Amino acid sequence: MAAELSTSINIKEPRWDQSTFVGRAKHFFTVTDPRNVLLTNEQLAHAHKIVTDYRQGIVSPGLTEDELWRAKYVFDSAFHPDTGEKMILIGRMSAQVPMNMTITGCMMTFYKTTPAVLFWQWINQSFNAIVNYTNRSGDAPITVRYAGSPNHACTNCINSFLVCSQLGTAYVSATTGAVATALGLNALTKHVSPLIGRFVPFAAVAAANCINIPLMRQRELKHGIPITDENDNRIGESTKAAQQAISQVVVSRILMASPGMAIPPFLMNHLEKKAFLKRFPWMSAPIQVSLVGFCLVFATPLCCALFPQKSSISVSRLEPELQEKIRASHPGLERVYFNKGL
Repeated sequence: MAAELSTSINIKEPRWDQSTFVGRAKHFFTVTDPRNVLLTNEQLAHAHKIVTDYRQGIVSPGLTEDELWRAKYVFDSAFHPDTGEKMILIGRMSAQVPMNMTITGCMMTFYKTTPAVLFWQWINQSFNAIVNYTNRSGDAPITVRYAGSPNHACTNCINSFLVCSQLGTAYVSATTGAVATALGLNALTKHVSPLIGRFVPFAAVAAANCINIPLMRQRELKHGIPITDENDNRIGESTKAAQQAISQVVVSRILMASPGMAIPPFLMNHLEKKAFLKRFPWMSAPIQVSLVGFCLVFATPLCCALFPQKSSISVSRLEPELQEKIRASHPGLERVYFNKGL
């Protein structure tokens, strides 16, 4: 009879060493696996039970270490690391490749007319808004729940309205920025090589990421994100940590989009001169989508791995008042840690 699985495996941390790029890459190849999108609610619930039971010292009969890690990664693919809430399907990192390959491929195929630019940049920014909020750092909910009295109810309604207004403003600002960039660059590239025009969508996406991510996560910039010591003991909230987290995510997202939006234009510019696409021009979109998808399968996990998910910051770089609090309660502590989001 097989021995029962030990309860000493640390599933709070990824399976591979996160202090190395290779370890982080292995982790994110699992997290962003597009096949996780196909998991049923029953499979997610089963993984959730295995992980939560194991954390409480309860081992499912016959459970192996590989099965435990598989359940942990299924769990991580669908549930937010800070709030524990099930994430909306298209906002999960496992949906990045199928969603982005479709949207990006179409943006790069239909970039020549103003209506097409407006439509696909709107679709892209709508998707990005969902992803950026779904993968935010911290455990603050989007709304404040009713606390039990009419006054509380009024306050909560106002708070909910303000949150929705902030998210709406962020969404409109990012979409407007992306569309303005795309249309402006389209106008500038009318008299240059068609190949240069193919890179307009990438410039628009890069500009929009610089707007969309900070705005969709502006609550973190205003109120801070949770910081902990190396043993995951919560110390407080820091806006300086939020600034570092969001900066890292912006860089990762722009680089993530780069291969899929930089390599296919050269290939498509070459292919469209061939007889095949001249005879079957409708094949341009599916070919471009496939090329983008191939690039994203590798670019998504590799760019997510550029920075540790559990990032750190020196105590000396935190807000002065927070530094004083930490020195008083945790003398000798030099670095604190936080979830940077994705």
